[in-house]
Parts: sequence; C-alpha cells; structure tokens
Amino acid sequence: MDLPTNAFKAALRRGERQIGLWSNLCSNIAAEVIADAGFDWILLDTEHAPNEAPGLLSQLQAMSRGTATPIVRPAWNDAVLIKRVLDIGALGLLVPYVQDAAEAEQAVAAVRYPPRGVRGVAGAVRAARYGRVKDYLQHADEEICLLVQVETRSALHRLEEIAAVDGVDGVFIGPSDLAASFGHIGNPNHEDVQAAIRDAAERLAAAGTPSGILATAPDDAERYIDWGYRFVAVGSDLGLLARGANALARSFQR
Repeated sequence: MDLPTNAFKAALRRGERQIGLWSNLCSNIAAEVIADAGFDWILLDTEHAPNEAPGLLSQLQAMSRGTATPIVRPAWNDAVLIKRVLDIGALGLLVPYVQDAAEAEQAVAAVRYPPRGVRGVAGAVRAARYGRVKDYLQHADEEICLLVQVETRSALHRLEEIAAVDGVDGVFIGPSDLAASFGHIGNPNHEDVQAAIRDAAERLAAAGTPSGILATAPDDAERYIDWGYRFVAVGSDLGLLARGANALARSFQR
C-alpha cells in the first residue's frame, strides 16, 4: 500500500485556492456531513473546542470518504500533542500562536522524523494504515502539510522570517487574536486590523508563501479572497448550526 498524496498540500503548491470550513462541534456525525459537502479542507479544532484524541480519531475516520482534507489545530505548539495528532492520521496541522522563526522551526521539527526532526517513531499507527503503508517512515514528511498561525502584532513584524522557515507550507492569519493584539478585542473588522490583514496577504504573496484565514461572514471571505488569501475557511459548522437554528425558531415565533 502506497502513501496517499495530500491533495490540499499539492493544491497549495500549484497555487490553487482552497476553500474550507472550521469545525468546532467535536462530532463524528457532523464531520461526516461536512466532509462530503464539497469543501477542499476542514479544520478540526482542539485549541478552542473540547476535542480530545479519541473523539478526534472518530472524526478523522468519518471524513475518510469525503472531498475535504482534514487539517487539525493542536492546542499548542507542542511536540507531544503534534505527535499524537499525526499518528491518528491527520494529513495537515495548523499550529497556533507562532511568534518567530524559532517557534516555526520547533513546529517543523515536531512533524518530521529524525534526523530531520523529533517526531516519535511508531510503525503500527493509523497514519501508516497500521503498518501497511510501504516505507511510511521514509516518506511521511513529504505529505504532511504544516501551516503556522500568526496572530499578534509582534509576529506580524517577523512575518517574512516565519514564512521563510523550511518546512512551513503556509501561514494562517488569526483575525480574532490579531484584533486583541491591536487593542480591538472582539472587533476584527476594525480598520487597523483589516489593514494589517491585507498587508499580511501582500507580504506573503511577495514571499511566495500561501496565506490563509478564517472568515465568519461571506462578505469577509470574498474580501480576503480578493486580497489574495489562498486557503480560506468561509465559515464554521457551529456557526451554520446556530444561525440555522435561530432562523428556524424565529420563523415560528408569534
């Protein structure tokens, strides 16, 4: 059995736009539903959602027949957390709160096997189809996609050096934490924050690094795409459920 190609990573390398959805519901059923909706990628969150390894595994299993590549956000830039997520079959990672090149290098090391990195070695894991993937240990590094999240003003000052780290496949701008860093907590649409978001897209394009972002409204998503963001989450499963439930309830209220 050969190691499957990471379609999301390959598309980024070709310069293709990838449209995704954020998943906070921690549900294998929800993951299966959205994985077949036609998105290119789905972000399974463990930083701001109560996702733990057993539940995350069930969500990855549920997504295995869908169109979307699963990307997992670990709770922190931690080699132990990253190792566990990779072993259960995540094809990509979005590592939060990367502040400089050294922290980006730390994330790169965590997703690579020795001697290029520090990922712990285990052969019979789900990522290797329980030992059935030929030469998994020799080729896993090639297919894992590493995205790092820049979400503070100080990290923006180091954007180019973060993007230049070998092994970083894309840089994701976090609007909510960035807004807080600018002194506009809860208001990512403040003009100062939006100017920084647009500037980041331009700088990453000049550096030749794919840029990503999360939008919570269609107008925001369209604007970010126009500014050059290459992998864009255009909403979340939690948002879709909440808005749909609210609208249905209102339609029957008298």
